Amino acid sequence: MANTTFNGPVRSQNGFQSITISPTTGAVTVDATFGTATSVTTLAATTVTATNLVFTDQNHPTTAAINATATATAAEVATGYITSTSAAATTITLPTGTLLGAALSATRGTTLDLFVDNTAGANTVTIAVATNGILSAAAAAGSGAGAGLLTVPSGVTGIGCFRIMFASATAYVFSRIA
Repeated sequence: MANTTFNGPVRSQNGFQSITISPTTGAVTVDATFGTATSVTTLAATTVTATNLVFTDQNHPTTAAINATATATAAEVATGYITSTSAAATTITLPTGTLLGAALSATRGTTLDLFVDNTAGANTVTIAVATNGILSAAAAAGSGAGAGLLTVPSGVTGIGCFRIMFASATAYVFSRIA
């Protein structure tokens, strides 16, 4: 097939695949799959080498609401965006590394940014980790006014961004990044 040049976005409801076809056997090999959760906005480098690179969707078409102290399900955390509108202080405990890793098909190096939006809440939200969830050194120390804090205030400043980084398929390190 010849090269095709498009003017404007190329869109698909079922993702894209990059393939190679063997010139001798005609066998098709899938080199890369870009699914519905894949999002690449810019790429400035001319050469990129990556192993087990995982892209996460930062648009958050689905969110989870947790308005009382609870353990979040893996599916809720996998949305990447949790809201809380509670009038009472709320603690959200993340799922175990095993459950979250399975939901994300995680391997060593998989990351997920988790936003906690408490702008409509009337009290503080605190994030806690479960089995096989390890706090980063900064988070464990509760350092500084921002990085490391596991609480999200209510009101206009009530958004926190956290990163979940998998050290294996069943264990993650949890950090606040904004």
